[in-house]
Amino acid sequence: MPNWNSILREIFLEQARDNSSAHDRVRQKYLKRLVKHTGRNVIAYYSGFLSKPNIEGIQITDEDKNGFMLGIHGLDRKKGLDLILHTPGGDGKATEALVDYLRSMFGKDIRAIVPQIAMSAGTMIACSCKSIVMGKQSSLGPVDPQFGPISAVGLLTEVKRAFSEIMADGRAALFWGPILSQIHPSFLQRCEEAVKSSNQFISRTLSENMFSDMPATERDEKLARSSALLSNVVDGKAHNTHFQIEDCREAGLNVERLEDDQKLQDLVLTIHHCYMHSLSNTPAFKIIENQLGRAMVKLQQLLMQGPMMGIQMPDQPRRMSDPPPPATGSEAQENK
Repeated sequence: MPNWNSILREIFLEQARDNSSAHDRVRQKYLKRLVKHTGRNVIAYYSGFLSKPNIEGIQITDEDKNGFMLGIHGLDRKKGLDLILHTPGGDGKATEALVDYLRSMFGKDIRAIVPQIAMSAGTMIACSCKSIVMGKQSSLGPVDPQFGPISAVGLLTEVKRAFSEIMADGRAALFWGPILSQIHPSFLQRCEEAVKSSNQFISRTLSENMFSDMPATERDEKLARSSALLSNVVDGKAHNTHFQIEDCREAGLNVERLEDDQKLQDLVLTIHHCYMHSLSNTPAFKIIENQLGRAMVKLQQLLMQGPMMGIQMPDQPRRMSDPPPPATGSEAQENK
């Protein structure tokens, strides 16, 4: 299996031959090998949040659907979809809309593959699939709505604690008063609605796909266990809590072990290395790409060097790698 260093050497060799698209060519080489092994379509959704944090748009947003529309166009949807996920999460409502779109294209025949991390809203996407492929190094996370740096569950928990302490001893109001005065009642309501909505989505999406073929009693029991794991309402888990493969299997999620298919493991981890090198060593901070080479790549804003140092380059929101020819009228209707 090509490892981290051997993939980097392969990229360097490609750059020596043709520097213009070395990272793209190496990624495509292994994506095609994965499709040959599985017989399924593949779309990789990769965020550079580990190497380039705090970039606007690095999380899941409504704009990402454009990348998936590009990636799905032209695929034989009867072959299903393997969705490789590496993301810290993002907008919950954008995630729900994306899941609905993917379901409208592939029905229930979607499998999530998590080489390393799919947190928060990324976990929501994974749970909407028929199964999740995880290795010993893979992690999911709590489905905890965030408002910027503020955890909705954390804020609600703190307000409940304040109420209890004040009711037990009125003098506690001297401490809590200045804190609570900074929280607008409407914001509390938004937090409550966001938590309720995310938990309802997890229950609904698991019922509609992953647990859909189970008897009602078994489905309800697994829904209770999985919801208890994924929601941090139950025991106040931190937003960055990592759930490993055994945690997810014990909670009832349909998780396939990556290590059970050695060829699949080799290909998935090689592809993961390819994307991590692309995100670390190029201006790209988000890549949505299929096995046909159709990709939407979000690029980091750069500063020009040399004589024009200090002049900021204009935004380059996306780059198409080997874009398809313009769609005909019938092709344009196919993907609607």
